[in-house]
Amino acid sequence: MTEDTADSWPLKRLMTAVVGSGHKSADDMNRRQAVEAFERILDGEPDHTTLGAFWLANRWKRNTPEELAGFVDVMRERSVETGIPEADPVDCGANYDGKDRTALLGVAAGLVAAAAGTPVVVHSGDRVPTQKHDAYKHVLDALGVRTDLDPAESADMVDDVGFGFYYQPNFNPGVDGLWARRDQMGVRTFVNTIETLANPADASVHLGSFYHLAFAKRMTETLTTCETQAFDRVLFFQGLEGYDDVRPGATTVAEWTSAGGLDDYTIETADYGMDFAEEDELAVADVAEDSAAITEAVLAGERDDQFADAVALNAALRIYARGDADSLEEGMGAAQAVLDDGRAIDRLDALRDF
Repeated sequence: MTEDTADSWPLKRLMTAVVGSGHKSADDMNRRQAVEAFERILDGEPDHTTLGAFWLANRWKRNTPEELAGFVDVMRERSVETGIPEADPVDCGANYDGKDRTALLGVAAGLVAAAAGTPVVVHSGDRVPTQKHDAYKHVLDALGVRTDLDPAESADMVDDVGFGFYYQPNFNPGVDGLWARRDQMGVRTFVNTIETLANPADASVHLGSFYHLAFAKRMTETLTTCETQAFDRVLFFQGLEGYDDVRPGATTVAEWTSAGGLDDYTIETADYGMDFAEEDELAVADVAEDSAAITEAVLAGERDDQFADAVALNAALRIYARGDADSLEEGMGAAQAVLDDGRAIDRLDALRDF
C-alpha cells in the first residue's frame, strides 16, 4: 500500500483537486500523479466507488499522452512479465474486448507474414470487459492452438513458428486482476487502452488501429513518452471494430519512426487487391469459429475471395511495418508468394504442433 503524506495523491484527492470537476474544467494529472494513481489501483487500494468515479472522470476528460505513458510504465514495471524471443517481432496491439460482427483476420495475416519472414506477436485476454467479444485467444482456440502459455513459452512460440500468442492472465496478472471491477463499469476505461500497449515480447515495432486520426497521434505520443520501452517504428491504421484488421476503402495510416517522426497518409485498399468498400463484405455469424475456418481455408489456398484479399493486405501491413518491405506493394508481393507456394499453411501446421 502507498503511504499517504502531504505530498501523496490518493485517488479521492485527485478526484477533488484535479480530474473530477467535469470534462470542461478538469485538470490533467502530471506524470507523478498518474504513476501514483495506477500504483494504488494495482495495489487494490481504492474502494469500488472511488475507483469507478476516477475511471469515469478520466474517460470524460480524456487522458493525455503523459498520463497514459505513466499508466503504461507502472503496468510494465509492476504487472507485465515479458517473454523476449530471439526474433524482434511486430507487436500487434488490438483491443482486448474483441469483435462481434466481422472476421478476425489477424491470425491469418500474422501467419502469412511469418511465412514471409516477418515474426508477429499478438496478445489478448479472455472475454475482457466491456464488450467481452471474441479476441485473438478465441480464434486460436477454435483452430486447436494452445493458448494458456506462460511468457517464456510464448517467446519460444515466436522463435519456433514466427508467430506468437501471449495470454494476459499469465503475462499481465495485475491488469487481469481488475477484471471484476472493470466489468462493473459498463463502459471502457483507460485500462482498455493501456493493456494494448503492454508489449510482452519487448518488440521494437508496434502495429495498432484507430477510429480517428487524433487518437492515433495520441497513442503514438504515448508510446514515445514511455520510459519502460523504446520503439523504433509505430504504425496505426483505421481498423474494423477497433481491431487490427484494416478497414476497406479509403483508409488513413499514421506512421512514426524514430528517425523521421510522425506522418499520416491515405491508402485505397482497392489499389492493393482489397477491392470493396463495405465492411459487411467481411461480416461473419460466429467470429471465433468462422474466422478460424476462413484462416485455414485462405492459408491452404482454398479461398480467393474478399477474405483472402483482406488477409494478404493485412499481412503486407505487418511486413511493411517491420521494415521487411520498402512499400506496401512489395509487402503484398511477399504475402502473395507464400500463399501461392504453401509456406503459409505450413506455419499454421507448426503453430498447432507447438
